[in-house]
Amino acid sequence: MKPVELKKGIYWVGAIDWDLRNFHGYLTPRGSTYNAYLIVDEKIVLVDAVKQTLADELLSRVRGIIDPAKIDYLVVNHVEPDHSGSVPRIMEAAPGAKIVTSPRGQKGLQRYYKKEWNYILVNSGDELKTGARTMKFVHMPMVHWPESMATYIPEEKLLLPNDAFGQHIASVERFDDELGWDIAREEAGIYYANIVYPYGNQVNKVLDAVSQLPVEMIAPSHGVIWRSHIPGIISCYRKWANHEAPAKALIIYDTMWGSTRKIAQALQDGLEDAGIPVTVRSLQNNHISHIVPDLLNSRAVLIGTPTLNNGMLPSVAALLTYLKGLRPKKKLGFAFGSYGWGGQGATLVLEALQEMGWEVPLEMINIQYNPNAGELDRVRETGRKLAHMAKLIE
Repeated sequence: MKPVELKKGIYWVGAIDWDLRNFHGYLTPRGSTYNAYLIVDEKIVLVDAVKQTLADELLSRVRGIIDPAKIDYLVVNHVEPDHSGSVPRIMEAAPGAKIVTSPRGQKGLQRYYKKEWNYILVNSGDELKTGARTMKFVHMPMVHWPESMATYIPEEKLLLPNDAFGQHIASVERFDDELGWDIAREEAGIYYANIVYPYGNQVNKVLDAVSQLPVEMIAPSHGVIWRSHIPGIISCYRKWANHEAPAKALIIYDTMWGSTRKIAQALQDGLEDAGIPVTVRSLQNNHISHIVPDLLNSRAVLIGTPTLNNGMLPSVAALLTYLKGLRPKKKLGFAFGSYGWGGQGATLVLEALQEMGWEVPLEMINIQYNPNAGELDRVRETGRKLAHMAKLIE
């Protein structure tokens, strides 16, 4: 694919990772892109880079426009290796270039690459003239690393926010309106849930800052570039950052001999009887990273496990470990399970939900061996009670 001109003199020169299927534990069945942007002005600027194995692809696209040796500035908004891994190769190709980054960005690059490069360190609000254009820098700590920042070009109303608003998707389409809103929004939600979820407070600060800027295009470091659905994706980010979810329920469980599945199905019946839409995810058939996005759209989250060796099934323990790191808030939680003897599994789920600060208003359900008809009726009634509670939460 050739470089793609976003605006006159500004080009996408990134790389497409068609084969990526796992991004540090988060499944990426649609691959990914690593977006970099070349700005041709009196000064030549490359904003962001790609991972090390795709450096040749980036440099080939740059050469389609200019000799890489003419690059004056390399802006590093984020030092994670999927964006900075090719920095050493770029600096070899552009030995006269200066790296523009935050003070924390410089420390990160020095720790990763052990190279002596020339730096221009920028703080939030600093500007750098490139000729007809100005680059303004906005620090975005913990969206999603401490050194993260965005670059804004006011003359073009162009925001380059690195990972914010990104999606893991490999495609020939470069823009949201080419890919389609439904797919772009879905992938943005999956990305947010697995990477940005813990940083809602910081995201809100970024959204407040962005709201003060005239923006016609948002060009993130992964996925498609937003030009037609900017209000839509900003609205989604605001809801996600505020942990706003509709009155829907999510049931996640694993089972050994089917008893916990029967309880999950009875809870689903009760919730749906009371008018709550329900999504059900078995951990045997769904990867954790593809379940977590459902939390963005679920006010009530019910988690079930059998007891194994005085504990939870490992799949449920892994889910809860993942959730503790992502820190979803404003959830109505419920624990359930089955057991042969002991019965500690559901208790451990309950404790985990409480540790995450979720509201857990009802006593857990924990049934020995195989639930009978009367027990399942009581489970359905519990589902109906949870549904009424979920409707009341704002």
